[in-house]
Amino acid sequence: MAFGFKRSTSSDDRLDNIEAIIQRMLADDRVVFDLAMSSLVDGVDWKGVKREIKATDQRVNDGEREIRRDLVIHASVVGAIDTPAILVYMSIVKDIERIGDYGKNLRDLARDGVDLQEFTAWHDVRTEVSQMIADTAEAFAARDDERARQLLGRGDELLDEFDEVVSTLVRGEDDRPHAVGRALAARYIKRIVAHLTNVLSAVVMPIERLDYFDEDPEDRE
Repeated sequence: MAFGFKRSTSSDDRLDNIEAIIQRMLADDRVVFDLAMSSLVDGVDWKGVKREIKATDQRVNDGEREIRRDLVIHASVVGAIDTPAILVYMSIVKDIERIGDYGKNLRDLARDGVDLQEFTAWHDVRTEVSQMIADTAEAFAARDDERARQLLGRGDELLDEFDEVVSTLVRGEDDRPHAVGRALAARYIKRIVAHLTNVLSAVVMPIERLDYFDEDPEDRE
């Protein structure tokens, strides 16, 4: 793996299963995110989505454990998997799992009374980030370098935008309702985007630079 994480043309059933689980986990992450955001921007009662969010996030957690178990078995019994591939899968599966956790954090904001229905920008954020989860899954599955780079570029822009939202609120330049809730939502969604960029980095970056895009641009070396 000199550059990027390519799919093997001779992958066995276990590796194919790992790839399928990753796709399932990202799909479930999108469900958790959409449900959580519906309680913030659409006025959906958070209690009405609590059970489905919990169950869906549990599937994500189960997927992480299944992948780790399969990697250990494959490496020890079959012995045919490249060590770099193990490291890549182990790294990105944790990123994927964390996305569901931040979705639950967003749901908790609704539980605490945060209501973003009147903020048009947050509706746009919900739509874009939800689609980014799906696009990340597709780019990773196809190992699509060009699409991954496009998404990484937009991810960088979003990270900056969320930082600016928080800074504006901290400086007291936006006195509209739910300032604390909006700052926390921006931080949570920023982390979701950052974890997506980590997944995408496996497509375009050498293994030693996994998580490269999780750092702020000025801190990347």
